[in-house]
Amino acid sequence: MATATTPVAVPATVTADQPAPKPGFNFGRALAWVFMILVILGSLFPFYWMLRTALSSNNALYAGSDSLLPVDASWGGFQRVFGLQTGQEAIDAGGAGQPINFWHYLANSVLVSTLITAGQVFFSAMAAYAFARLQWRHREKVFGFFLAGLMIPAIFTLLPNFVLIKQLGLVDTLLGISLPTMLMTPFAVFFLRQFFLGISREVEEAAHVDGASKVRVFFRLILPMSSAPLATLAILTYITSWNDYFWPLMVSYTDRSRVLTVALGVFKSQTPQTGPDWSGLMAATLVAALPMLILFLFFAKRIVNSIGFSGIK
Repeated sequence: MATATTPVAVPATVTADQPAPKPGFNFGRALAWVFMILVILGSLFPFYWMLRTALSSNNALYAGSDSLLPVDASWGGFQRVFGLQTGQEAIDAGGAGQPINFWHYLANSVLVSTLITAGQVFFSAMAAYAFARLQWRHREKVFGFFLAGLMIPAIFTLLPNFVLIKQLGLVDTLLGISLPTMLMTPFAVFFLRQFFLGISREVEEAAHVDGASKVRVFFRLILPMSSAPLATLAILTYITSWNDYFWPLMVSYTDRSRVLTVALGVFKSQTPQTGPDWSGLMAATLVAALPMLILFLFFAKRIVNSIGFSGIK
């Protein structure tokens, strides 16, 4: 007996040469892109205005204050920063007659930032390893007490630190500027401890079985494995110490220990006949900020990835 079969409809398949359907216009996505572009332009505009002011002539700056382009374009601001103008030439250009010793202040800032970064990363790594791996009494309570330092505003520590630096005889020295933050900070210890907790204990136990001490494990095993968070912490610390202003202002009194951020404030206070030397000040500020902008631009992705991997949400 023959049975009747019902033909099954086979759906039509899209051939290779048939174009894929184009997505329709998404108003929400377009609005988000417009908003992001506006935010980017708003963030970059202050840097453009700094460049525009630095390339303007100081004598014509006030007359063309509403112009978006450099007014009477000139390299005079950068020449005063790098010491390429004499005092009389600077006064004739509307600037201050006293030049800024830019390279000396730059060297001081590099030295202070390097001391703070190297010391803070090294000592914070040792403290973080002690909190993450070493077993000792009341470890968690001590860590919680130490972490409470994050809630203390930095301005509350300025006066005690100044008294300590003065008693040590380190006022108006680069070491006096570096010392308060050169040992460790609660954030640095917490940041590295979170990463050390994620390292497998089996790796350390295998090293201990081979006869390695805890100190050897720390220097030969833990630190090489933690290169990413250590580099991230070093970048963040370097940028923070480079931009610090109030503490170096309290400690440094002369050009011998004056860093670049403080020197810019002194340069602004040197008022010529027509007012502050805005062209020279913006040129110096732009040159001072450029290294940190380049540093952050190259390592921004590493910083974000390390912060997420370390458990800081």
